[in-house]
Amino acid sequence: MGPGGIYGQYPAANNHDRNVALVVAAAIILLAVLVKLHRVSGSAILFFVVLIPSIIIHEVTHGAVALAFGDDTAKKAGRLTLNPLPHIDILGTVIIPAVLIVTAGVAFGWAKPVPVTVDKLKNPRNDSVIVSIAGPLVNIVLAVVCGLAFSIFTPTVYKDALSYTGNLSVLPVGYRLLFLAGFANVLLAVFNILPIPPLDGSAILERFIPDRLLPSYYRIRPFMLILPLAVVILLPGVLDGIFNPALSAWQHLLGI
Repeated sequence: MGPGGIYGQYPAANNHDRNVALVVAAAIILLAVLVKLHRVSGSAILFFVVLIPSIIIHEVTHGAVALAFGDDTAKKAGRLTLNPLPHIDILGTVIIPAVLIVTAGVAFGWAKPVPVTVDKLKNPRNDSVIVSIAGPLVNIVLAVVCGLAFSIFTPTVYKDALSYTGNLSVLPVGYRLLFLAGFANVLLAVFNILPIPPLDGSAILERFIPDRLLPSYYRIRPFMLILPLAVVILLPGVLDGIFNPALSAWQHLLGI
């Protein structure tokens, strides 16, 4: 998700990281038990495994680009790291993806948005757009890299089997991980580019908000998560119309 205004001091991270680690460990144990009981597919777990680092790389990219434009807020908050613990939102990164795996066989979620102080950017109005779009762009790059790697290194016999059956279980685990990593990054890129606050695509619309209204907007922006969640729950057909063309183009890159 895109940047927003950030105010006040940051709490000590040790207790948070310890609590997050306990919740993650509990979720992993639960999912392992469900796999053992054949209540959850192996592919669903693998998707969860590649989704979390993809989300984290997305968020770190926001912070790294913000730092390049003069805002060190994410750096001071300890968020320019690939260590997953500082980025995990217990609800969005653990609970909701785990519930979706159990109920729907797929996972989706989010990490804690990287803090960005827009006023610290060299050119706040323009740079904030670039900071926001950087997240989906890195997901696009990762999706293309994974797609090309799958196309080049996966033996034809496995690609043909996947095309014929549509079942990921025909792929050995390594090739399945590569496929799912690309798939996850396509979903993340497309979803986050939607022009709905607080998703990254809304930054383009925000560029036209009058300067005098921006401070108030940035204060309420992090609480607008209900908007994309409402779209996911109430308008799934609309999202299918957006996701399917992107996924079709990506699968063409894979040669399947």
